[in-house]
Amino acid sequence: MTHVNEVLGASPVMPVLAFKSVNEAVEVSSLLFDCGVRVFEITLRHETALDAIKQVKAALPSDAIVGAGTILSPDLAKSARNAGAAFGVSPGLTKELGTAVRAMGWAFLPGVSTISEAMAARDMGFEALKFFPASVSGGPGFLKAAGAVLPDIQFCPTGGITTETARDYLSLANVPTVGGSWITPRNAEGEIDLDKTKANAMAIKQ
Repeated sequence: MTHVNEVLGASPVMPVLAFKSVNEAVEVSSLLFDCGVRVFEITLRHETALDAIKQVKAALPSDAIVGAGTILSPDLAKSARNAGAAFGVSPGLTKELGTAVRAMGWAFLPGVSTISEAMAARDMGFEALKFFPASVSGGPGFLKAAGAVLPDIQFCPTGGITTETARDYLSLANVPTVGGSWITPRNAEGEIDLDKTKANAMAIKQ
């Protein structure tokens, strides 16, 4: 069973991936893995997402950590875990969702955007949280302040982060990784630009 600390420690950047097909998911995830990426958040924003999780997990070596994003309900959490997702990520947190994923024993990053929400999540037993949407919810300044009052909580900020601003977040003691959708940009035709994706993935390691 994957622990949430393994997810946070796998890479300084966790790609947030919104694929349009299973074939696209396998091709792009394989490219990212070859570039050194070891953790993947495949968002459940497309009807093929659960199949994509299954196929990416099957296609990549065992040290790849494949998870599911945009978990909005207990049913989605169960479906994602059954598809093979090693962890889940949500943009927010409800009591029903929190209770369900805790009962599942599943590595999970619930989303928060305020200190009160972070405290409520901690009271439910979560000590690693997604900070979303990061760029419009206080950015690095918020997380620096949060570290002073909630030193036992780790954050994965996501939303509006770029290659340039990622370093500002990663310089903080309570931010082991950031979530990034910029890693897989699409071209004018709506296809993921593989050359730019490769360049962005390689930049993660620098």
